Amino acid sequence: MDTPLLALTRRAATPPGESSPEIVATENMRQLIQLRWIAVVGQLVTILVAYLGLDIALPLAPMLGVVALLALVNVVSTLLLTRHQSTNTELLLALLFDVGSLTVQLYMSGGAANPFISLFLVQIVLGAILLRTSSVWVLVVIASLCFAFVALRNRPLVYPRNLLPEAADLYQLGNWLSFILVGILLVLFINRISRNLRARDVYVADMRQHAAEEDHIVRMGLFASGAAHELGTPLASLSVILSDWRRMPKLADDPELLGEIEEMEEEVQRCKAIVTDILHSAGQPRGEELASTEADPYLDNVIGEWRNVHASTRLIERRTGTERAVIIADPALRQAIWNLLDNAAETSTNEISFEAVREGDRLVLAVRDRGKGFDPAVLKNFGKPYQSRKGPGHGVGLFLVSNVMRRLQGGVEAANLPGGGAEVKLFLPLVATRSGKV
Repeated sequence: MDTPLLALTRRAATPPGESSPEIVATENMRQLIQLRWIAVVGQLVTILVAYLGLDIALPLAPMLGVVALLALVNVVSTLLLTRHQSTNTELLLALLFDVGSLTVQLYMSGGAANPFISLFLVQIVLGAILLRTSSVWVLVVIASLCFAFVALRNRPLVYPRNLLPEAADLYQLGNWLSFILVGILLVLFINRISRNLRARDVYVADMRQHAAEEDHIVRMGLFASGAAHELGTPLASLSVILSDWRRMPKLADDPELLGEIEEMEEEVQRCKAIVTDILHSAGQPRGEELASTEADPYLDNVIGEWRNVHASTRLIERRTGTERAVIIADPALRQAIWNLLDNAAETSTNEISFEAVREGDRLVLAVRDRGKGFDPAVLKNFGKPYQSRKGPGHGVGLFLVSNVMRRLQGGVEAANLPGGGAEVKLFLPLVATRSGKV
């Protein structure tokens, strides 16, 4: 979002990715407040120059009262912006208020003969950009009625005698100043508001992409759950067959075959455990999956289990500042870390490394390998499904990792290392420590 022009409405920058329609509407309201502050200063200077410098008779008290009312409404609006987000109705009311205050000022200073009558167009153009179609037409009708009113009913400007010969030149000067002012305001604020609206469109597009990815994950989950149910029967059959083979005299007397049978039984039991985990995850209530846990014991468990399954892979592990860190974890995070370690072990020719480092209020988990690194296309589309050099149907692991981190309010980054190999980092927000501090 754009930084406000005036310090009175300055605020902290909107974090990237947080450009929802409600936030954008609030930012646009902030731009209207900016414009109103300019109107306050401009009207005050114009009134004082005309009244004191040119000695033109004006109802000074009422006109300065309108300026004071504009300033008061601006202060109140600024305070309200810190408490709630703006809506289309509030934007319409703000523009109608500006039209009304301009109408009062023009009524007391010549009406349609006042060169600054063209400022009505600023409100209409801004309304056409900011408001819904029905609201825009309400603004157009009311602004047109106000224009007609000041054209028919107004307090004419009374020039002093010494300015009567220059009255025409002053009117032309006023027209010129009005044209420049309208042009500058429209370019300045429409450009800023348009950037806010483009940010909103990007946000909506991201939300649609995330919804499509969530739908893809749901379909994958249903498929995995169905496959797990189907695999249960053949795995049970294999377990019975292997048990029968173990009791057959011919096989029981052969130590080599008996060892292979024991190895097959272990693999079948591992497959059963995987199927059970899939079915458990599919049936577990979503709200119960998330839980706070200390980082070190959690990582000890995850890395230890992975090492038991991949005993032939050399894994170098380092941790820095993780002693009292507490994170939010669910079963999917364990699978995400395993996916990264599996990919690294598959591509690395020598060893892989796992590093956990605390950086401020987050825990950074980094998995590095010494393989060929990521293809440029994979890095460009990192986090999207089926982005892999392995061919069609592969590349789901990194897609799931990205979605797990999004769910945990974290992040993921991938890069190729200068000396060869690849690195994937997971950024997990810290919840608390044993002392109660993040």
